[in-house]
Amino acid sequence: MKLIVGLGNPGLKHEKTRHNLGFMIIDAFLKDFPSVPSPTFSTEKKFQSEVAEITWQPKKGKAEKAILIKPLTYMNGSGLAVSSTAKFYKINANNIWIIHDEVDLPLGGMKIRLGGASAGHKGVQSIIEHLGTDKFWRFRIGIGTQREKVHGKKVKAIDDFVLGEFSEAERGKAREIIKRGKKAIEDALEESLEKAMNRFNTK
Repeated sequence: MKLIVGLGNPGLKHEKTRHNLGFMIIDAFLKDFPSVPSPTFSTEKKFQSEVAEITWQPKKGKAEKAILIKPLTYMNGSGLAVSSTAKFYKINANNIWIIHDEVDLPLGGMKIRLGGASAGHKGVQSIIEHLGTDKFWRFRIGIGTQREKVHGKKVKAIDDFVLGEFSEAERGKAREIIKRGKKAIEDALEESLEKAMNRFNTK
């Protein structure tokens, strides 16, 4: 069983921000999932998350269940939701996939990897702390760097950057990376994480 987590912040004011790219990608993945007639998340208080359960049937091999969650703990408390869900379903860290925004990659970039430091991402850091390990998979989705300009103005504070919405000029690329993120999850489930890494990781 896999635990696939999209990171973000709950609430309408955060819905379209860069920091919610993980939410956007996992929403797109579930929406297009073929064997779920009415794909929706339901709120589960015990996991402090919105949760959906799917069964992925690859063309070759056995079907596998996956739990999809969007933590409602806000980004800094993501580890609470991930650890409680993983503990309940008895899912090991190496079967946990975290989909999250990454300021150190340009918009449109992607890096799938196992383990490593949080690189300052507070959601990932919270997960490391609550799981007691960094040996889970990350789908790092580039949102550009804080040195880039937003609406023509240079952004100095990283929080202002990640909590801001994509500019009009960025929206086309943002839509494309949501599609690529969704496809990377699909290919990792259908074939393997290694195949997805070779296919989607950017330099």
